[in-house]
Amino acid sequence: MIRPLAASAAAPAPLRELSFAPLHVAIERRRDGTLYVRPTATLADYPTRITDCLLHWAAQAPDRVFMAERDRDGGGWRTLSYAQMLHAARRIASALLTRPLSAERPVMMLSGNSLDHAQLAFGALYAGLPHVPVSPQYSLLSTDFAKLGEVISLLTPGLVFVEDASLFAAALQARVPPDVEIVASRGALAGRKLMPFDELLAAPLRADLEAHHAAITPDHIARFLLTSGSTGNPKAVINTQRMLCANQMMLRQAMIFLGEQPPVIVDWLPWSHTFGSNHNIGLTLFNGGSMYLDHGKPTPAGIGDTIANLREIAPTLYFNVPKGFEALLPALRQDAGLRRTFFSRLQAMFFAGASLAAHVWEGLDQVAVEQTGARVPMLTGFGSTETAPFFMAVTPQSSRSGHVGLPAAGNEAKLVPCHGKLEVRVRGPNVTPGYWRQPELTARAFDEEGYYQLGDALKPADPDDLSAGFDFDGRLSEDFKLASGTWVSVGPLRARLIAACAPLVRDVVITGLDRDEVAALVLLDLDGCRRINPLLPADDLAACAADLQVRAAFRQRFASFGQKATGSSNRISRAILLAEPLSIDRGELTDKGSVNQRAVREHRGHLVARLYADPPPHDVIALS
Repeated sequence: MIRPLAASAAAPAPLRELSFAPLHVAIERRRDGTLYVRPTATLADYPTRITDCLLHWAAQAPDRVFMAERDRDGGGWRTLSYAQMLHAARRIASALLTRPLSAERPVMMLSGNSLDHAQLAFGALYAGLPHVPVSPQYSLLSTDFAKLGEVISLLTPGLVFVEDASLFAAALQARVPPDVEIVASRGALAGRKLMPFDELLAAPLRADLEAHHAAITPDHIARFLLTSGSTGNPKAVINTQRMLCANQMMLRQAMIFLGEQPPVIVDWLPWSHTFGSNHNIGLTLFNGGSMYLDHGKPTPAGIGDTIANLREIAPTLYFNVPKGFEALLPALRQDAGLRRTFFSRLQAMFFAGASLAAHVWEGLDQVAVEQTGARVPMLTGFGSTETAPFFMAVTPQSSRSGHVGLPAAGNEAKLVPCHGKLEVRVRGPNVTPGYWRQPELTARAFDEEGYYQLGDALKPADPDDLSAGFDFDGRLSEDFKLASGTWVSVGPLRARLIAACAPLVRDVVITGLDRDEVAALVLLDLDGCRRINPLLPADDLAACAADLQVRAAFRQRFASFGQKATGSSNRISRAILLAEPLSIDRGELTDKGSVNQRAVREHRGHLVARLYADPPPHDVIALS
């Protein structure tokens, strides 16, 4: 199991007050052990189209900033009000409707978050034309553009957008068919005609535009979002208007405070993923808030931009992944001005994507108490691209790392016994109808009652009181058996090992299928390792993996971890510190940075063999 958050020195301090709905559920138990968990609250009515919210706020608060990004020179902010975004959406929609675009030939964005990207997306939404944001990593980090080619073959776009054509030139030339129109904000592409983005903005309004918009139904496809799941092959998840709108109402009903004050967020999370797009853009728009685009990243090279933005813009709600909070924490501790601005009107923080390490959570509590006298609620939840993504929610009082709470209003959870665990499934208006052009995958994704099968396991936080909610219990597809027949629950074991080795690791790959013992391939966190040896180069994995001080620190942590093990399935016997980065081209790393355990084990089979060699080779850290 994922261990509960350890008691913090800041724990006695009160939580900042926050309007939040209590979560009440009805439980149905079947003879076979299946559980049905249904919220007692009814989901309120929600809009037909997500752009109905844009129309609403353009009328109610036309001059309020909807989105902003830094000027290209890094100085001030370029802003778009709600009225300006609606104006741009209508012009672009009029231009798109003159082209042969449809669900069969959608609008595709290859570059990342930007105001031009946002305007094009809202233009497509207003026209009722699906769009698909693609991770820039498929174009900028790949060497063969194979994943991009798969995506283009699957979705057959009719128009492709990039912010800077020169930057994306190699990918465009390699994978975009010559009959597909390319739109760019700037840059050039040898041998290809480009449509300047500004020409879309200048298009005359169609007389029938509002009729087109009014004809959009809840079943219309709003966007496709790509997910690789555990296979490494891109799947296009259909996101309908119903999914987006219902999910935002679920969020509003759970987090009542969202409707009390328009949220202000400073956000870097990529729009090619459901957290950044459906969740964060949707939450901003649905509640009339303002989103400031953060072009920083939770990396040594990118965190400076994030800090500079947060010195200027005080968020009311702050979203990040655990690594992002870990990167931000030292600056909050050291910079009184940043700390003062950051906490000045912060109502809550929210993490997703992985468990938040106890020392990071405790550190955030401590700086919040130092600045405000209270802890700021840290929220999380559970869902997937296929659930738009909000499915299960925690309350400020129940929130802890590894806890995912209870289903939000409008959802139903079904928990089915599977290999000693409870597989979780979901049904609700926020659930996808399936995968585009992949009917076999769609059919396998749903059970006989129409519940979407997430492939994850949950377990009760309190077996005697299911209303206390559920904890994450790993991905079922990652689990395996040792030679003894003992099941290894990879997700919880991985989470505990990462926590035990913090801050030295980014992730671990667990091995041991049909072996006698569990071992691990370790992805190093260079910043964390430099705390052990400050003389290590900043970007040399091989030097870090071979460093005697780092290896000694890992040996100590592994030994401590092993002392708490209760059996062969949760004890690490050997480990290798990876000296080479994972490959997105081989599917070891997804475009959102998560690790495909199976792909790493397959492509690094020689390292797995070394883990179990006798005697252990020099690069293996072996524990007695």
